[in-house]
Amino acid sequence: MRKYVFISIGGILGAISRYLIKGLHIYHYHENVPLNTLIINVTGSFILALVLTVAFEVWEFDASIRLGIATGFLGAYTTFSTLCKETVGLIHQGDYFSAITYITDSTIVGIAAAYFGIVLAREVVSKLVKKDKEDLEENMVEEIEGGVE
Repeated sequence: MRKYVFISIGGILGAISRYLIKGLHIYHYHENVPLNTLIINVTGSFILALVLTVAFEVWEFDASIRLGIATGFLGAYTTFSTLCKETVGLIHQGDYFSAITYITDSTIVGIAAAYFGIVLAREVVSKLVKKDKEDLEENMVEEIEGGVE
């Protein structure tokens, strides 16, 4: 039951976040490529790769929290179906260049974002967690040694 609560909360927050970002007006942007959806999907790719890499390789997350973030939040936040619908809309308008650009940018930048999420988790977060563990162990040793004397 707990995992469903986390998925539900994540889903609510992800849907609201997506709705807010989708509604942002990006000043001086007048191209046909749906930039808001592109931003949503790229940031979702980055966050998913970062969180799951941290959860499985760096710092073990509770399975319910993992599901709440990955399935709930990011499942509601990212939007492959909207990417497809918007691409078909561009094709129907005869704007083939924008359709191809949108699909290409979404794929390449999304994969790059996921790659950087993994690298960030492995290189930065893992070192921070390792340092925190070492500091904690050092403090525990000092407390034990201080109590023994």
